[in-house]
Amino acid sequence: MASLKALKIRIGSVKSTQKITKAMQMVAAAKLRRAQMAAEAGRPYAERIEKIVSNLASRVTIGSQTPKLLAGTGKDDTHLLIVTTSERGLAGAFNSNIVRAARRKAESLMAAGKTVRILTVGKKGRVLRRFYPSHIVGDVDMSAIKNVAFADAQKVADEVFRRFEAGEFDVAHLFYAKFQSALVQDPVDQQVIPVPVDAEAPKPGSAATEYEPDEEAILADLLPRNLAVQIYRALLENAASEQGSRMTAMDNATRNAGDMINRLTIEYNRTRQAAITTELVEIISGAEAL
Repeated sequence: MASLKALKIRIGSVKSTQKITKAMQMVAAAKLRRAQMAAEAGRPYAERIEKIVSNLASRVTIGSQTPKLLAGTGKDDTHLLIVTTSERGLAGAFNSNIVRAARRKAESLMAAGKTVRILTVGKKGRVLRRFYPSHIVGDVDMSAIKNVAFADAQKVADEVFRRFEAGEFDVAHLFYAKFQSALVQDPVDQQVIPVPVDAEAPKPGSAATEYEPDEEAILADLLPRNLAVQIYRALLENAASEQGSRMTAMDNATRNAGDMINRLTIEYNRTRQAAITTELVEIISGAEAL
């Protein structure tokens, strides 16, 4: 049985931890609303541009002049996994769910004989080095960013586009967590290169598509922009998911700390009562001996 002094020190330590987790919960709750609004505001634009580009991919006739971002390289031998995570921990299963989804994809691709390369965006994604040390091709540091901006996503998109133009991969997949609520964040595996074909769109030749000013100029601007927009959406969704997961995790930690304090307090009181009873017995025994 622990001594009274040890129990008192432990109770004080748990109370200090509870204050920290409570403060982190309140900070996460304050940041969550703004992050959630940004993520929800960005969804319609990202979904619409994805739909447009996917529709164009279904109408276009593959040829030598077709942009690679739209038609692909004609192969699917090498896959790039863009794994976006947060820079900080203490966010429940937020980061581990994204990493787990990326690992499942990597294992399935390698089992199919494909070459896998991984680009991590965010510090917590670097844990993948432990499992695939020879597959990591780069890491994008986001530690200096407080509020995600489109320019930050554009830098990541430029890096991905540069590697694609250099022929380093054929297909790119983007991993992030889609925010549903503070309790639910769903890991997403989204193919961004080449653009997935819209199955519901009309087939080539079934409908005319007019371009103004011209097809080449529009696609040259639209396709790289779509890549940047999808990455921006992933960063916004991650920002909201991180705060929601952290708020939930810190709330659970605060509750658990409270339960532990109650248990330790009961143990402390019982130990103190036992010590008092022992002292009384010794005093009474000594008095009777006299």
